[in-house]
Amino acid sequence: MKYLEQHIPFIGLFFLLLSFTLSCSSKKYILDVPYQYAADELKTDLSVQKGIDEKYSIVDDNEQNLSDEELRIKEKYSIILKVMPKEITDYNFYGYIDKWLGTPYQSQKLEEKLGVDCSYFVQALYSDVFKVTFPKTPDGIFRSKSIQLFTGRTFLKEGDLLFFRYDKFNPISDVGIYLHNDRILACTANGLNIYNFNDEYFQLRYVAAGRLKTENK
Repeated sequence: MKYLEQHIPFIGLFFLLLSFTLSCSSKKYILDVPYQYAADELKTDLSVQKGIDEKYSIVDDNEQNLSDEELRIKEKYSIILKVMPKEITDYNFYGYIDKWLGTPYQSQKLEEKLGVDCSYFVQALYSDVFKVTFPKTPDGIFRSKSIQLFTGRTFLKEGDLLFFRYDKFNPISDVGIYLHNDRILACTANGLNIYNFNDEYFQLRYVAAGRLKTENK
């Protein structure tokens, strides 16, 4: 009797392990395994997945079928101008500008990457992109009958011309182009580049803006 009392814990453990082994080998255990789906459960799971796929369908981010170059322009200038890509739509306009960025300033010059005068550049860009002919001087563009002048800065939009005055002898000394988000295309000692219109350099020299008249678009 004393022997049984001493070994009861071990006998109990034995039967417990035997019971667990038998239960694991039973059909009931196999049926209870989580990854064993019944046909109805599998059907339900697939229908749920289908509903998720329909709700979160793949979005085509190139619905306009843009070329690789147009996509590059859209991405590049949305980043530079800090605007949504959907706001960059005139690919001819930005594509033309893109080739000239970084060209050094040189008076009365228009040679890509070598030298550029901003009024010469504006004349060429508007002729090629908008089919409007301007004179090659800032004052001549300012006086063109193809544009409507205005002074308000809150009305500026892409493509508007900006006129600047540097000294009293030249009321209209230079011209630039408004892009988006207070970013402008202008020519300084650093060359033809995109600048912040809010910089003091431009604000102190700004005179007026001009927009192509409707009949010229």
